[in-house]
Amino acid sequence: MTTEAMPTAAPRKRARWPWIVLIVVVLLAVLAVAAELIARSVVPSTVRSLVIDELGLPADQQLDVEATGMLLPQLLAGSLDELRLSSDDVTIEGITGAAEVTATGVPLRGGALGSAEGTVSIDQSQFAALLEGSDLPITEVTLDEPDVTVHGGIPVLGREIPLALTVTAGADEGDLLLTPVSVAVAGNEVDIQRLAALFGSTGEALAGTHRVCIADQLPAGMTLTGLRVDGSRVVADISVDGRIATDESLLDPGTCPR
Repeated sequence: MTTEAMPTAAPRKRARWPWIVLIVVVLLAVLAVAAELIARSVVPSTVRSLVIDELGLPADQQLDVEATGMLLPQLLAGSLDELRLSSDDVTIEGITGAAEVTATGVPLRGGALGSAEGTVSIDQSQFAALLEGSDLPITEVTLDEPDVTVHGGIPVLGREIPLALTVTAGADEGDLLLTPVSVAVAGNEVDIQRLAALFGSTGEALAGTHRVCIADQLPAGMTLTGLRVDGSRVVADISVDGRIATDESLLDPGTCPR
């Protein structure tokens, strides 16, 4: 009796498509990472060049630019979610200080910014320059957190009496606001309310709140929203009109009422 040989089963081919998919996914991931890295190197340098050009800053101006979040989706959408710019030493309209600005909704194909705000930190001499437009008799300014003391003199009978007026600095509707808290006349502490009795209308004016317009020392598209003394520096909060990206007139100095 012969036994018929049983047919041998053909070896099963191992399915290769999962490995192909995995390789494709890995390659796409690598490309995405590479593209993201390229975007992160290109976007900051491009933004820096544009800002320096628009503000007329020196070509070697120190300016750090940081875009937050994943950039590729934002680039494809045509708008950056958030952009941060900072400089330790920048001069805009004659004011020199350290600046930090955060802008949101930054269009890549032209258009207004969604919003922008930041801070500018200036030293004692720069703050003194801002006060030149005030009617205070100022020869020197000193900072003593949280206040500012302005030194000067009042002419009385042909003589100048030394005066030191200490004020709290703030901001209101874009103006600097100086509110007197104490005063020393010829080195002696005097009740602020007595200034009018001592020096007439001049003393009365000194005892009141002083409003100083600085709009002509800032681009028209920037507004002072807050002010405080922080150590040996004055920190100003600013808001930026989003149209400054499309309206060049907002880069020109603002105006003060005469």
